[in-house]
Amino acid sequence: MEPRFSMFDSPTAAMLAKRFYSASLLLEQSTLPKTLRELVNLRVSQINGCGLCVDIHTKEAAAAGETPARLHLAAVWRESTVFTEAEQAALALAEEGTRLADAHQGVSDETWAQVRKHYDDDQIGVLVCLVAMINAANRMNVIVHTPGGSYEPGMFAALERD
Repeated sequence: MEPRFSMFDSPTAAMLAKRFYSASLLLEQSTLPKTLRELVNLRVSQINGCGLCVDIHTKEAAAAGETPARLHLAAVWRESTVFTEAEQAALALAEEGTRLADAHQGVSDETWAQVRKHYDDDQIGVLVCLVAMINAANRMNVIVHTPGGSYEPGMFAALERD
């Protein structure tokens, strides 16, 4: 796949992308484990077909200590035994919050009850923001055909300084 456009070639889009990334750094302050945040980002990116984001979040999860087995099974988490009940609740929220057009109800009451059972208000707020932000990032990258494959963990750290 050839990229159509680099968001960093547009001064306005580049500024927005940097601010978008900076806003996502606030989620790092959460008590949600980085591995869980990366699994949620990975699963949403798989659903949306974002090669760059799958690349980023697979590698960031591995760098944070996530196991290869769990990374390989993220796409089929319902059919695996390696995720906790709490992680399953977060992954269900991620999927239902991503596939809004597939179900008129959005996130089901059952999934919401499971999320409430396992996470406090701040963590739930982070999960909701995480799902919304990764969906936005996926859409930007899918629209312009940003390919995956060349990401190295931490390479966006320069955006923090700009």
